[in-house]
Amino acid sequence: MSRLLFWLALAVLVVFAVRAKIRAARERVDRAEHGAPPAATDANGATGASAPIESMTSCAHCSLYFPASEAVRADGLDYCCPAHVRLPAK
Repeated sequence: MSRLLFWLALAVLVVFAVRAKIRAARERVDRAEHGAPPAATDANGATGASAPIESMTSCAHCSLYFPASEAVRADGLDYCCPAHVRLPAK
């Protein structure tokens, strides 16, 4: 009896996987036919709105990397916070 349940559950999983692949392929074809750009994906493969890529910089004191737009600049160097401006650069 347990073998029958195992094979039945396996068959159901295969059917769902095949249906998901077919649905994704159909959506790709529909987007290509209508001229819509492909959906953006993040590092995990999830689709979503794509954000512009921002340059990164490192703190002159602690070497932490962070977005350049958040930098505290002093004496031609980038710092991650105002407290590190007062500390010596490495």
